[in-house]
Amino acid sequence: MGKDVIIACDFSSKDETLAFLDKFQGRKPYVKIGMELFYAAGPDIVREIKARGHKIFLDLKLHDIPNTVKKAMSVLSNLDVDMTNLHAAGTVRMMEGALEGLTRPDGTRPLLIAVTQLTSTDQESMEQDLLIKEPIAEVVMHYAQNAKRAGLDGVVCSPLEAEKVHNACGKSFITVTPGVRFADGDKGDQKRVMTPAEAKRIGSDYIVVGRPVTQAADPVAAYERCVREFVD
Repeated sequence: MGKDVIIACDFSSKDETLAFLDKFQGRKPYVKIGMELFYAAGPDIVREIKARGHKIFLDLKLHDIPNTVKKAMSVLSNLDVDMTNLHAAGTVRMMEGALEGLTRPDGTRPLLIAVTQLTSTDQESMEQDLLIKEPIAEVVMHYAQNAKRAGLDGVVCSPLEAEKVHNACGKSFITVTPGVRFADGDKGDQKRVMTPAEAKRIGSDYIVVGRPVTQAADPVAAYERCVREFVD
């Protein structure tokens, strides 16, 4: 699995997003489209960014009854994204339904990955808010193993857990890790974080980087720093 840096385009409008991507002058970074942008601009923003030559991770984190998720994934499969996701907490049955819905009649489909625990969640909040008493690392491993059992390609997890996920589920099981910050940067609302270099060392396949790039004084330079530290 080749490593790559995914830029989280967490903008609130089409114009803002395209103006940001215009800064890259011919480079085609992998782009994450999340709920904020998708709800603001709709599926057309996916089509336009794809037409510009970018790979797209559509980060909508579906979580509903299995049949609803299956039907929603069937719709998303027509957008020609490269990767999409759902919440592993929705059960193995829901993940299996999602995979079935995402697979096109010719057998092709985007990569499908499951969110284990959000990187804004720590042990205290998991126990107090969600009433899950097991250690967070064990919960993440259990969710990852459920995702593999359902036939998914990998998981979204903290970079702190990527190596353990690979040990439990195999090297080919993809780890997509948000919560990546530069050593000299602000953690924001993320609680379980690593630098790009550390994420590379422990075996993350993809890192998702938002504010350290999108809010940088020079976004292209910040992106290139991520690539140097994580890919090169």
